[in-house]
Amino acid sequence: MAGMKSSRRCSCSVLVLLLIHLGAALEVPLDLPQPPTITNQSPKDYIIDPRDNILIQCDAKGNPAPRFSWTRNGTHFNIDKDPRVMMKPDSGTLLIDIVGGGKAETYEGEYQCTAQNDRGTAVSNQIVIRQSRSPMWAKEKIEPKMVQEGAPLVLHCDPPSGLPPPIIFWMDNSMQRFTQDARVSQGLNGDLYFSNVQPEDTRADYICYARFNHTQTIQQKQPISVKVMTLNAVNETYGVYSNGTELFGDSLVGERRPNILTPKGSSSRKTVLRGQTLYLECIAEGLPTPVISWTKEGGELPAHRVSEINFKKTLKIIRVSEADAGKYRCTAKNYLGTSSHVITVNVKAAPYWINEPKNLVLAPGEDGRLICRAHGNPKPTITWMVNSFPIDNAPSDISRKIMDDTISFTKVQVSSSAVYQCNASNVHGYLLANAFVNVLAETPRMLSEPDQVYQVIANKPALLDCAFFGSPIPQIQWFKDNQGSVLHGESYVLHENGTLEIAFAQKNDSGIYTCVATNTHGVVQNRAILQIKDPTTIIKQPRYQSVQAMGTATFECKVKHDSTLSPTIIWLKNNEELPDDSRHRPSGDVLTIFDVSEEDQGSYTCVVNTTLDTNSATAVLTVLDRPDPPADLELTNPRDRSVQLSWIPGEEHNSPIGKFVIEYEEDQFQPGVWRHLADVEGIETTAELQLSPFVNYIFRVVAVNEIGRSEPSLPSEHYYTQPAAPDENPSGVEGLGTDPNNLVITWEPLKGVQHNGPGLTYKVSWRQKVGDDEWTSVLVANVSKYIVSGTPEFSPYELKVQAFNSFGAAPEPEVVTGYSGEDLPMVAPSNVRAHVVNSTLAKVHWDPVPPKTVRGFLKGYKIYYRKQGSLIKRNKRHTEMKILTFSGDKSHGMLPGLEPFSLYKLNVRVFNGKGEGPASADVTLRTPEGVPSSPEYLKITSPMLDSLTLQWAPPLHPNGILKGYTLKYQPINSTHELGPLVEITIPAENETTWTLRNLNYSTRYKFYLNAFTIVGAGSKLTEEAITVMDEAMASRQVDIATQGWFIGLMCAIALLILILLIVCFIKRNKGGKYPVKEKEDAHADPEIQPMKEDDGAFGEYSDTEDHKPLKGSRTPSDGTVKKGVSDDSLVDYGEGGEGQFNEDGSFIGQYSGKKEKETVEGNESSEAPSPVNAMNSFV
Repeated sequence: MAGMKSSRRCSCSVLVLLLIHLGAALEVPLDLPQPPTITNQSPKDYIIDPRDNILIQCDAKGNPAPRFSWTRNGTHFNIDKDPRVMMKPDSGTLLIDIVGGGKAETYEGEYQCTAQNDRGTAVSNQIVIRQSRSPMWAKEKIEPKMVQEGAPLVLHCDPPSGLPPPIIFWMDNSMQRFTQDARVSQGLNGDLYFSNVQPEDTRADYICYARFNHTQTIQQKQPISVKVMTLNAVNETYGVYSNGTELFGDSLVGERRPNILTPKGSSSRKTVLRGQTLYLECIAEGLPTPVISWTKEGGELPAHRVSEINFKKTLKIIRVSEADAGKYRCTAKNYLGTSSHVITVNVKAAPYWINEPKNLVLAPGEDGRLICRAHGNPKPTITWMVNSFPIDNAPSDISRKIMDDTISFTKVQVSSSAVYQCNASNVHGYLLANAFVNVLAETPRMLSEPDQVYQVIANKPALLDCAFFGSPIPQIQWFKDNQGSVLHGESYVLHENGTLEIAFAQKNDSGIYTCVATNTHGVVQNRAILQIKDPTTIIKQPRYQSVQAMGTATFECKVKHDSTLSPTIIWLKNNEELPDDSRHRPSGDVLTIFDVSEEDQGSYTCVVNTTLDTNSATAVLTVLDRPDPPADLELTNPRDRSVQLSWIPGEEHNSPIGKFVIEYEEDQFQPGVWRHLADVEGIETTAELQLSPFVNYIFRVVAVNEIGRSEPSLPSEHYYTQPAAPDENPSGVEGLGTDPNNLVITWEPLKGVQHNGPGLTYKVSWRQKVGDDEWTSVLVANVSKYIVSGTPEFSPYELKVQAFNSFGAAPEPEVVTGYSGEDLPMVAPSNVRAHVVNSTLAKVHWDPVPPKTVRGFLKGYKIYYRKQGSLIKRNKRHTEMKILTFSGDKSHGMLPGLEPFSLYKLNVRVFNGKGEGPASADVTLRTPEGVPSSPEYLKITSPMLDSLTLQWAPPLHPNGILKGYTLKYQPINSTHELGPLVEITIPAENETTWTLRNLNYSTRYKFYLNAFTIVGAGSKLTEEAITVMDEAMASRQVDIATQGWFIGLMCAIALLILILLIVCFIKRNKGGKYPVKEKEDAHADPEIQPMKEDDGAFGEYSDTEDHKPLKGSRTPSDGTVKKGVSDDSLVDYGEGGEGQFNEDGSFIGQYSGKKEKETVEGNESSEAPSPVNAMNSFV
C-alpha cells in the first residue's frame, strides 16, 4: 500500500513551491548559527527632553548572541569611562543619567550602534541626539496700533525658534482663543491677519502664545493693543496718539477689490519632499471680505489627498508625490474684482526603497544575490559595506561579485557568511539596510504548531500556515485527508512562506491538510485541520422608524448562525456605544427605546459578532415632535384696519408644519383671553391681518404639524386701531310674545371687538305688519331684549335693531317679522269618528279647526284614549288615559296597540305654543275578537300504567270568547324519535282537566295544548311525561333469578368457560392453534378484535378492551340492564328529587314532563345488574 501511494504521488501533477533566492527573506530559527540582525533602534533624528534621562535604543538577535559597541561622532564611545552611561544587559541600549545631575547638551551628537558575533557585524542608523529648546521672546515694547475701520491689519507674532518648532495660537487675557473666520485668521507663520477691521476688533489684549510640546511649556508675547477708528474719530484721535503710535491710513477706507497679503508679489516658489504634507497659503485683504479658491494649472487637484483648511486660505496635500509638482493658483474674489497668486511647487525626494536587500540563507555550493535599489531626487548614491567596513577594504571573497546595486554570490561556502550594509544617500537623507548571508546545511523543520485547527467562514479565504526552515530551502507540497494527490489548480494558491490559501472556502473543503517540506537532507510534515462554518447572517434587519416623541421605538435583529458558534449582539448609536440611559433597553436581538426624545434620533446598528465573523445592519430612528414656537414676530405696513405680521418658523422636528394659527388678545373687553384670528399655510411666514377699529391688539403665532400644536410664540408688540362707526348690526333678531298682550324683541349683542368705538347703543324699532305705517323706536344700551306691552294677541309685527356708537350708526338693518303672544285655542275638532282596522289597530278622523280659532302657531292634534274594559263580562277593568300626538295640520291618525275585544273611549284636541284647546265629544270604539294567549300553565298528574291526566289554566288574555282547546300528543322512543301525532278538541265549558287512556306503559309522551276563539288558535304550551312500568313483569324477572334450574344453568356455563380457558392456555404455550382459533381465522368476526398481551386478556381469543356484548345482546355498554324496553329513568321526570317506592314495589310520587325547550335525553336505569337481567339479554 505504501508503494502504491508513493507511485501515485509521483505520477500526479505536483504543485511545488520553488523558492528563488532573489528577494526571499527566510526566518532562521534562533537555535541555528546566524549573523546579527538589528531588531530595534532609536529614530535617526532623536530630540530629547533635557530634563529626562536619555535612552538610545539598540537591540539585535543572532547566534552566538551579539556583542554591542557604540561610536559617537565617528569615533569609539567608551561607555566604561563615563559613570553616567550604562548599557542594558543582553542589549545595546544606552541609558544616560540626566536626572541625577548630567547635562543633556554634553551628550548631543551622532551615535551608531554595532552588533557583532563570529558570523558577522550589523550596524544601526546614525542617530543624531539633540535636546529640545523652548526659548522666550526677547523683551520688546509694542506700541498700540490704531487702524481705520475697513482697513487691513497684520499682527506679527515672530515666535522664537525652538526645537522642535512651537505651535502658535492667539488668546486674550482670559485665556480664551479668538474666534477666527474668513475675515480674521492665523497664518502658517503665526501672524494674525485681518482682511478688514471692524469696530468690534478694538481691544488691548491680543496675545501670541507659543507652545513647546516636547518640554510642555508655553511662552507668550507682550499683549498688542488695537483701536479701530470710525471716520468721525479720526481727527481727534490722531492728535492724541500721533506721538509714536502707528496709524494705518489717513482717510476713510471704503469697499475695495482684494489684494494678496501673503505670499508677497504675484508668484512664489516652494519645495517639498516626497511623502511629506504640503501646505500652500494665500491670505487676502479687501472689503467685502474676499473668498479664496484654488486651482492647479494644467492639471487637477488630487481628489483624495487634498483639502482646503483655514477658511479655504490654506491648501493641504498629504502624502506628496512627484505628480504633485507644478503651478498652483490661488484667487481672492469679492464683487468688486479678483486678485491671484501663483505658487510653483518643486517636489524633491530623500532616498526610498525600490528593492531593499533581504537576508540570504544558502546551502554550501548554492548561488544567490543581494539587491539594493533606491530612488530619490536627486538620484541617491549606493555604497556597500561588509561587517561595518567599506567593501573595498574588506577581505576578498572569490564567491562574491559587486555590480553597482547588486552583489552576486557563486558556490558559497560557510566562510562566506557575513552581514552586508547598503547605504543609499542624497542631499535630503539616507537609507541604511543590513542583510546577512548565512551559509547552512540543515534538514527541513516545521515552525508552525502541529495539528492546528483553523475555523473559517464559508466563502471566505482560508489560510493554512506552514512555516518552515531548511537549507537548501525545502520544496513544499500540500495534501488533503488521505488523498495521495498533491493539491493544485485554481482553487489553491501556494505562497512562498508555505501558506496554502483557499480563496473561497466551501463546506467540502473541511478536512485534514498535510504540509510536506523536502530538501536534500530530509523530509518533514505537519498537519492542519480546517473547519468551514456557516456565515452569520441577519435574516430580519432593524427597520427604519418614525416615532412620535414620548413614544416607544423597537428595533429587531434576527440572526442565523452556525450551530457551533455563539453570537453576541451589541447595539450602537451613530457607530458609538449606546448612551447610559435607562430608557435604552437592549435585550439580545431587540432594542427598545422608551419615552423617545429628540436626542434619541440617529442611526442604530445591530452588530453580531462570533469568534470568526461579524455582521451588522443599520436603521435610522426619526423622532417626530411638535414644532418649536415661531420667533421674532414683527408688525409692518400699519393701516387703519390691517397690519402685516411676519415671523420666523421654529424647528419642524421632522414633521412639516401644516399651518400657522394667528391669535390675538385685546385688553379692553376680554383681557387675558386669546382668540383665533386667522390660519396661514405652513409655507408662509407673513400674513395680512384684517382688524377691527377701537381695539388694542397683541398677536401670537402657533405652528401646527401632524403631531400637534407648538407652544405659542412670544407676543408681538401692541397695535391700536382708531375708533369708527359700527360695521354691523346685531344678529339673531326675533320677536315672540310670552303673554297674549306683549311682544318680546331679542337679539344677539355685538361682541366687544365689533363695537368699533365707545358709547355703543341699540335702536329697537317695531310696527304692526298690517295697518301700521309708522315705526315706533327706543334706544337701549347694555341689554339684548326689549318687551313691547299692550299688543293684540298673536299679531304679526315688523322688527329691526340698529347699532350706534359715539362715531355714528351701523348700516340700515334688515327687517324681520315677529308675533305677539299666543292664547289657547278656542274650539275643539269636530266630526270625530273612529274606524276599526283590526283587533289592535284603529284609524281616527276629524275635521280641523278654523285657523283663526287657533290663536297661535298650530303645533298639531292630540288623541286622548282610555280602555273602558273588556267585552267579556267577567273581566272588566279600567286603565289610565293615554295620549297620542300628531304634529302639524293633520285630519286623521292611526291608533295602534289596542287590546282585542275591548271597549275604548277617545277625544281629539288641537294645541299651539300656548297649550291645548277644548276636547271634542267622546267617541266609543269597540275592538273585535282576536286569538288568545297560551294557557297559563300545563302539568301532568296521576301517571298510571296506560293513562295520564293533564291539568291547565285558561289564558290570561283570552282576547275573545274561548271556544275550546286543542290537545295534541305523540310518543317518543328510546332514540328520541317522535311517533304519530294524535289530536283532540276539548270544549271550553269549564274544562281545565283531561285524562288520556289506553296509552303504552313506560312510554314517554310529548303534549301540545292551545286555546282558540272564533278568530283562531293561540300559541301553544308543551310538556312531556312517562307512563308507569308493568309491575307484574318486574316481579317475574326477580322470581326467575331465584329458581334452582336457573342457578344450575349458570354454574354449568361458568364451568364450561373455565375448561375452555385452560385448554387455550395449554395450546398457547405449545405454540399451536386450538380449533376455535382456527375457525376464527377462517371466519373472522369483524366485531371481535384480538387484544394485546399487555391488556391482561387470556391468549389471543379475547374480547376487546371495551368488553363488547355478544351479538343480539341489549346490555348497555356500562353493563347495566334497563327495565322493560324503556331507556329512561323515572327519576329524571319527577318534579322533586329521587323517586320513592312503597313496600310492594310500586312507585310513589308525581310524574310530570320536562319543558320542550330542555334537551330530551335517554337516561339509563339505576337498577344494578342481576343474573335475570343477564339472561334476558340473550332473549
